Amino acid sequence: MASGKRDKIKMSPEEIAAFLDESFKVQVATIGKDGEPHLVTMFYALLEGRIAFTTYRSSQKVLNLRRDPTMTCLVEDGVQYSELRGVALYGTGRIVEDMDELMKVGVVVGSRMAGLPVPKVGEPVDPAFAEGVRQAMSKRVLVVMEPDRIVSWDHAKA
Repeated sequence: MASGKRDKIKMSPEEIAAFLDESFKVQVATIGKDGEPHLVTMFYALLEGRIAFTTYRSSQKVLNLRRDPTMTCLVEDGVQYSELRGVALYGTGRIVEDMDELMKVGVVVGSRMAGLPVPKVGEPVDPAFAEGVRQAMSKRVLVVMEPDRIVSWDHAKA
């Protein structure tokens, strides 16, 4: 794609933030032990503006990140070419085991998965629901995407 066209469809920082805030599925790529990409789709929440998701501490993506923290995330949308939008984040996956941080993301993602109204990160929720999430988080870690580079596109701008 020519540089002029590329610049025309690039999202502004505000558009990127809004797009990531309205989305909830991310494709996560880590590097496997033999160098091959390991790609999965996860539900996420934004934690201080960063993509964050919980996963089992023994999952392949966590094993990969402990060996090599390199991670790429892709959030995309659209069906027709003229509707395609996306944000690719290149950087590192930071593993967090602090229960308070896990709960912030776990409650948001858990609400979405349970079909409940989705709170913003840090908003209070029903104590019984929170306790169920806390139990589920006991076997999980939080992964936070720390981007070094962000690439975006919105073909509706073309």
